[in-house]
Order: sequence, then structure tokens, then C-alpha cells
Amino acid sequence: MTSEFSFHLLGRDRAARTGEIRMPRGTIRTPAFMPVGTAATVKGMYPEQVRQLGADVVLGNTYHLMLRPGAERVARLGGLHRFMNWPHPILTDSGGFQVMSLANLRKLTEEGVTFRSHIDGSKHVLSPERSVEIQNLLGSDIVMQLDECVSLPCEDKVAEKAMRLSLRWAERCKTAFGTQPGRALFGIVQGGIVPRLRVESARELAAMDLKGYAIGGLAVGEPQADMLATIEVVEPHLPQEKPRYLMGVGTPDDIVQAVCRGVDMFDCVMPTRAGRHGQIFTRFGRMNLKNARHAEDPRPIDPESSCPAANGYSRAYLHHLVKAEEMLGKMLLTCVNLAYYQELMAGLRAAIAEGRLADFVVQTREGWERGDPA
Repeated sequence: MTSEFSFHLLGRDRAARTGEIRMPRGTIRTPAFMPVGTAATVKGMYPEQVRQLGADVVLGNTYHLMLRPGAERVARLGGLHRFMNWPHPILTDSGGFQVMSLANLRKLTEEGVTFRSHIDGSKHVLSPERSVEIQNLLGSDIVMQLDECVSLPCEDKVAEKAMRLSLRWAERCKTAFGTQPGRALFGIVQGGIVPRLRVESARELAAMDLKGYAIGGLAVGEPQADMLATIEVVEPHLPQEKPRYLMGVGTPDDIVQAVCRGVDMFDCVMPTRAGRHGQIFTRFGRMNLKNARHAEDPRPIDPESSCPAANGYSRAYLHHLVKAEEMLGKMLLTCVNLAYYQELMAGLRAAIAEGRLADFVVQTREGWERGDPA
């Protein structure tokens, strides 16, 4: 164990990197996928299962936790790690995205965002300082700056205004965070899909000398090509010795393509949400267990998977659980998806370390395109 936060690059394959983020609560192997634990739980999973599948870190949601059960209550109960029985690293988002997308009657000013809870209508103020305070109360290992998120597409002037406000908020978050050995504050690059704005944001944030940097404001419905082009614009302007985090992404193909462009960290609700709705991700591509063709199929999802849910239950049984809307079906398919995402990340890390990433990408995509073997 270490008492400090540090990032170590262990290998490269063109723009792709593999490395380790080391901190007191453990090491995050990169490229890393962070399962989303919105309300202090990865839905449908025991914490030890999430760990056994290969996750080094999970994500907690500042907006949801500040509303229920409350950051101060979590702090009184020993912090988020103890509260959710996850002794390993936790990254918390700032709450900005959820305020913009979920909260009612919100008002944005230079000071912060005033909004009413989508749960009970109660009034709250989220400023850069309050966002950092909440994340400190939760005790997260990686703290995200508060930023303004805009919907895409949007006018350039709207993206520019939000980007500049986010930069000013980043400075305030840095001041509020101060110096905390073993913990880290990450900045968030904004600017829509306007290259000059993204470059300016990345350069200004890099000058703040933060511990890591995220690319935000993507995965909001824009074409994949726009997302990848934005990564390519931003990447040269981020410090090589700091971790890069693409927020809210995404599909397995999104992740593979972003890793090839130098991204180290990812999070997305897709594998857990899809599992709850009968959709799974596998090395054969995406499958829908609701489809009638699975009703009498005795085969497991994937006999070569290390996941008991993927190798130990018949497709017919999983189809039955989905159609009957049984809780166990949601749990098992969530497990299948999280297992595949972690297997994909492990494969990417090994391929980068061994200098065979291009071959790995070709083989992986060929598997998706061939589809489920009859």
C-alpha cells in the first residue's frame, strides 16, 4: 500500500496506454472500467461479486447521495466505503450532470446551481465548494470538479460559455480541495464538439496541475465519430503522466476505440441497465434474452466465460427469468455484463503490454460481427 496518489505507465502501444493508479485503498489497473454505484450500490450485485469480477474501483453519485441518505449522514456512519462495504477505491462524480438532467426548477449562476430535488422537491444549492465538501464527507478517493454540462447539439456560444464557467469552477474546486495526500481531484474538459474550445479547456486545466483529467460532455447522443474526433483533439493537450477519464462511456466498441486513442478510465450505466432489461454483452456481440429463440436453448451464454452466470445457467432458464420478470434474472444478466466488461479491460491491458493491440481489436470486433454461434 501507498500513502500517496500516483499514476505509473507500464506499457504503450501507439497512443494506447496501460498502467496503475496507486492510492492508499488499492491499485486501479488501467485501462479500467468503473461499475456505477449510483446510490451506494451497483444495482443487482453484492460488493464482493463486483470485486471478484475484476473491478478495482466503483463510481458513486454525488447528486443522489447528497439527496438520500445525505452526505453528512454517510460521514457520521464512517464514510461511503464502510457504508456500502466496499473497502477499495471509489470515484465520485460532482453532481453537475445529474443536476442538469434530473433536477427540477434549476437556476444556474456564477456561484453555482440552485435546484429542487426530483425526489421530494426540497431546495438545494450546489456550488463548487459544496460539491467538494460533499465528496469529502463521502470520503471518496477520486473527487471530480463541478462543471456545467450542456446538451448536444448546441450553439458554439453556449458550449463556450459553459466551458469557461467550468474552468472558473475548476479553480474554485482546487482551492476547496486543497492538499489531501492519498486522494485526488480531477478536472473535466468541456467545450462541446468545438475543437478550439476543447483545446483551450484542456490547456487551461493542464496548467492547474491536477492529479487527473476527464473528458466530459460526451456520450449524450452525439455520433461515435464526433466523440472519437473530440478525444483525438483533446489527447495531445493532456499531460502524458496523468490519467485520462472518458466520462459516461459506453458500449464495448466505444471503450475499445477510446483506449486506442489514449483513454485510461471509463464508467457507464449501460452494462447494469441493459442487464436489468434482458440485454447482454458477450464476446459474440450483443444478445437479447427476451427473444423467443432462447426459450428452448440448453446452452450457457458462454462456456468459456469465468462468470458463473454466463457459464452455469442455460439460455432457456435465463430467458424464462427475463420473461417472468424475476429479480434473479436481472441479477444474473447484470453479472454477465459486468464480467464481460472486466474481461474486455483485462484483454486490452494485456494486449497493450504485449504490443499486440491492433490484432486484439481486430479479433474482438470479428467476434462481435460473427455473432452468436448456432
